[in-house]
Amino acid sequence: MMLDSTASLQDLIDAQPVLVSYFRNETQAPHSRNRPGPSPVPAEFTNWRDEQRAWRETAVLFDQSHHMPELFLKGPDALKLLMKLGINGFSGFGPGKAKQYIACNPQGQVIGESVLQYLAEDSFELVSGMHLQDWVHYNAVTGGYDVTVTRDYQTSANSEGRAFFRFGMDGPNAETIFQSVVEGTAPDIKFFNTAKVRIAGCEVMALRHGMAGHKGVELSGPYADGAKVRAALLEAGRAHGLKQAGRLAYFSTPSEGGWLAYPVSAVYTSPDLRGFREWLPATSWAGQAQLSGSFVGTSIEDYYLTPYDMGLGRLIRFDHDFVGRAALEAMEKAPKRHKVTLVWNKSDVAAIQTSLYQPGTPCKYLEMPVASYGFPQADVVLDGAGRRIGMSGFCGYSGNEAEQLSIAVVDESHAEPGTQVTIVWGEPDGGTAKPQVERHRQIEVRATVAPAPYAIAVQQMKKSGIGRTAA
Repeated sequence: MMLDSTASLQDLIDAQPVLVSYFRNETQAPHSRNRPGPSPVPAEFTNWRDEQRAWRETAVLFDQSHHMPELFLKGPDALKLLMKLGINGFSGFGPGKAKQYIACNPQGQVIGESVLQYLAEDSFELVSGMHLQDWVHYNAVTGGYDVTVTRDYQTSANSEGRAFFRFGMDGPNAETIFQSVVEGTAPDIKFFNTAKVRIAGCEVMALRHGMAGHKGVELSGPYADGAKVRAALLEAGRAHGLKQAGRLAYFSTPSEGGWLAYPVSAVYTSPDLRGFREWLPATSWAGQAQLSGSFVGTSIEDYYLTPYDMGLGRLIRFDHDFVGRAALEAMEKAPKRHKVTLVWNKSDVAAIQTSLYQPGTPCKYLEMPVASYGFPQADVVLDGAGRRIGMSGFCGYSGNEAEQLSIAVVDESHAEPGTQVTIVWGEPDGGTAKPQVERHRQIEVRATVAPAPYAIAVQQMKKSGIGRTAA
């Protein structure tokens, strides 16, 4: 399909008789995890197995400087805009605090999520979550708000170069390294709070945030300072087993942490969002969804999720008016789907790998440590009677757990840990036209329902004051 450079997302949708088929076959995913070619961050610094173990046993350093888009919002109406779009509570939210920020369409379905940082009075930063950033940007320029918007796109789409570096440090020794590398006395930062510190003579913003169950920290500052800060971190971490991790290890973290990253953005069908679709270019991330997996929806709406589906219902606050409030209130007491981890049967995983060495068409290749091959992935989950009871999303291998894991959304009746289900692995009819999908056959994989997050360390972090996600 050829559209001119001025085409909108709505133009793309209007040109497609079956949008699901288009996204399953014709698009190249916009996220660096799913794009071939060179990257500023190597796949591995040593090997992904040791790099995975580092966040469990010692400490790991991730370079997040290149794949995360950022949006800066400034002006007297900035908080008003964020409250109008966000399902979160904002009581007590002030400079130096951050939160997992979620926005929905009027039907209560998730448009996207981001990390929202309150930088200073009337000044905010959204980190990652391109779909949500586009939605905030659109409302800022069309809603009559007194705000300015500045975008800092990911490296692959940024001809001017990134404005800021961003490093993530996690693991049991991360806090010790942080304390030793900060000039002067390092502040005691509560979870999802920020503080300015000095490292190697550079001013750095530190966000208390972790994915591995420890007192992790994200560090950001002017891009030109990144090399000096990284060198200081590595030197301070030498005695504490700090390892740099590449793309493979970094993008495998959801397996243990239970993050359901980048679900299909619920923007394609709501009549209320037509203006947004006409404003948004066809080349936007919403125009480049790359559906994969055994689930083939009859409509793009079959892939939409609500905050409740994603395990984010705890973040909703009905104390202010926001887009989607009425729909979410109606859902509050209704039966819900649940986010869970699916632990794959090891014999069935072995059968997938063994098929590569047998005559005939093999099963879909199970890449390690990240087996997901689309943006996003949706595999059918069945109950014992063969009825579809959910969708399995992100799939990957955890060396720390010695398990193949996927993040799924399943019906409430099958969400109890220990429940036995079946995942259909591989696409129907031998696979789609995506270049990364080889000819293959489907296979049913037995799996056991487990909590999300799966890693005990992350579960304990979330139950404690260290890791309680801010509303």
